[in-house]
Amino acid sequence: MSDESGFHAVFEMSMPIRWGDMDAFGHVNNTVYFRYMEQVRISWFEQIGIAGGNGEGQGPVIVNASMEFLKQLHYPGDIIGRMSVGKPGRSSFDTRFELYRADDRATLYAKGAAKCVWIDYAAGKSVPIPDLLRHTIETATPATL
Repeated sequence: MSDESGFHAVFEMSMPIRWGDMDAFGHVNNTVYFRYMEQVRISWFEQIGIAGGNGEGQGPVIVNASMEFLKQLHYPGDIIGRMSVGKPGRSSFDTRFELYRADDRATLYAKGAAKCVWIDYAAGKSVPIPDLLRHTIETATPATL
């Protein structure tokens, strides 16, 4: 189901908050939130078969990423990462992420976004998203890991 901006949920997974994720202030360091977002994205890529590219020297790269830190996360616990994708362009698609605690699913702890561009690795240039990936992005139903 798409929201008003055209994004639709495609993936959700649980991850542990590790002791080493915290910083000297006793909360999860802001850089780790990007790692959580990365892990959700890579796990979705693995599920749909594009982690590491398509075997033809092409694959996704991130051209920008952002995060809004809404509430501090603390060890111990588990987080739930949710990913949504928007309508793909010629060679790119936008992703959005939400992070919740497994024991506090009503509170949004952070939200982020990343733009993925499909590129030819050798040429270093964007190329059209393969039809199979485009179809997957447009029709994906939410999955949980």
